[in-house]
Formats: sequence, structure tokens, C-alpha cells
Amino acid sequence: MEGIQHTPLAALKIAVLAGGQSAERKISLQSGEAVANSLRQRGHTITMVDPATQPLEGFDWSRVDLAFLALHGTYGEDGGAQEVLQKLGVVFTGSNSEASRLAFTKSAAKERFIQQGVPTPSYMLIHESDPYEQVAAHARRIGYPIVVKPDAQGSSIGVTIVRSEKELEAALSQCFYFESFGLLEKMIEGKEFTLGVIDFNPLPLIRIETDRGFFDYHAKYEDDATQYLFDYGVDEATLQLLTETGVAACRALGTKGVSRTDIMISESGRPYVLEVNTIPGMTDHSLVPKAAARMGLDMGQLCEVIIERTLQAAGRGAIRRAS
Repeated sequence: MEGIQHTPLAALKIAVLAGGQSAERKISLQSGEAVANSLRQRGHTITMVDPATQPLEGFDWSRVDLAFLALHGTYGEDGGAQEVLQKLGVVFTGSNSEASRLAFTKSAAKERFIQQGVPTPSYMLIHESDPYEQVAAHARRIGYPIVVKPDAQGSSIGVTIVRSEKELEAALSQCFYFESFGLLEKMIEGKEFTLGVIDFNPLPLIRIETDRGFFDYHAKYEDDATQYLFDYGVDEATLQLLTETGVAACRALGTKGVSRTDIMISESGRPYVLEVNTIPGMTDHSLVPKAAARMGLDMGQLCEVIIERTLQAAGRGAIRRAS
């Protein structure tokens, strides 16, 4: 955490990208509004850009110093917007198109984790055209309980915990409603943690508790009973292992700027990376702002840290506000 420091920035002109046409549009708009409001309060000039109504190719990027991406889901986290911005020469927050695409496609990310020695639950990639009995056989080999999830969606959209084969068919229907490819993944029973990371510098870990069976869409964005705890219930060595594992997952994918790694720790004490989110939520329920607040950074300060590091990486050092 020593590597994350905030210095107030001089006023900038910033385009906040939010909305889009993905299944996560609603949450993206909420993230974008929270980012925009916090930056306005710190004296920056904000222009909201919604790719659903304003094609990125047609926006006058000479009007702004950089783009702050709050685009969740497809076109935002899958590298689509990043690819367009790279071609236009626009400076933007977060990972490039290649790392974004890799992280968003769960099967590809898991293969990279396996290559780099990052622990992740065993899985099988499936397609909607696969015969049901073939998929059921894969599920039996993995061993129930399993998690059925789309290969390329965020916010736990289309995800189901399956504890027996009688629940499998309905879970597949839910998964394939959103994507033609899906994953059967071994469910890890244990504690759930998430780690915010800024350029491989970790924020404080958060332990998540929900009575909904797992941290699903409702638990993430709508359920006030979901608990975000800094009372970890594990020893210091385990905390260090969780932190190192979360950072290693980001390194394996080559992320930049802010990201968030979701990790399960089994009852035997082994960590397993579920996924890396390259554009984590920035709403009042979101985890990265909660972790930043734990170390004394409010939302505006967190956004300025992200912006300053983005400009420095692009060779455009941020101008600091006079104290």
C-alpha cells in the first residue's frame, strides 16, 4: 500500500465514458455518475460520453485531456472501446485492449493463470451446441457443486451454483441466454475475498459475506445486507498469500491502472482466483472505493490517483495543484 499516494491535481478536462449497450448498462451509468460527481467536486471539467448514443469515433477528443473509463461489460471491459481509443490516440484509464479482452474472457484468463502458476478452480469450456449428456458428463468429472457461468459477462450475470445434476439444465439455459460459450467451474467452498490493485500496488483486502449463496448481481448492487469486512478471520500469513495471489493474477494478465481480483480461499487454506475485473465498479456499493477509503482515500482522491498514473504512463505528467 506504500506505493499508492495521492497528490491533488490541477484542473483537467476529462471525458467519463459510461453506459453503453451491455447487460451492465445500468451499473455503468451509476459508476460513471459517481466518478463524474467526485471529479467535479475536485475542480475538474467533466464531459459524459455514452457510446450507446455518441460513437467514440465521432467525439472531438481534442476537447479533453483523457478519458476515464467506467464502461462495464461488453465493449467496455472486453477491449472494444480501448481498441477504438488506441487507434484514435486517446489517453484512457485502465488496461489496454489486449489485457482487457484476455481478462473478460474467463476461459482465456484461466488458461493464462494456469500457464503462470496462479491457482484457479478447475473448469471446462462448453458451447450451447454441445449435447446435454456430454456437458453433464463434464460436470460429473469436475464434481458437484459446480458454478455455471457465461464465458464473457461481468457482474455475475448468468451465473448459477449447481449442487446436483437435476439443477444443471436450468443453469445452462440461464448461462446460454447471455452467451453461446460458458464454463463449468468447480465451486470452492470457503471465504470470499476481493483485492483492489492499482498498477500492481494492492489496496486493503475485503472479505465478502452474503446470505444469497454467492456474491451475485443482487448481492453486489442491491442488497444492503451484504457485508464488506476488514475483519478477515484468517491469520497474517494467509492475508499475505491472498494479497500476493491477487497481484499475481493481475500481472499474469498484464492489467494496468485499477483492477480487482476476486479470490476464494478453501477450507484447507488454499487461495483460488475466480477472475480479474479490469473496470471494477465505482458505485456506492462498489469494492474498490471501499478499500481505498480504508486507507484514507475518498472517491475523488482515488480517481485522481488513477488519472495521475495514467497520464504519467502516457508520458504526460499530471500538473499538481498548488498546496
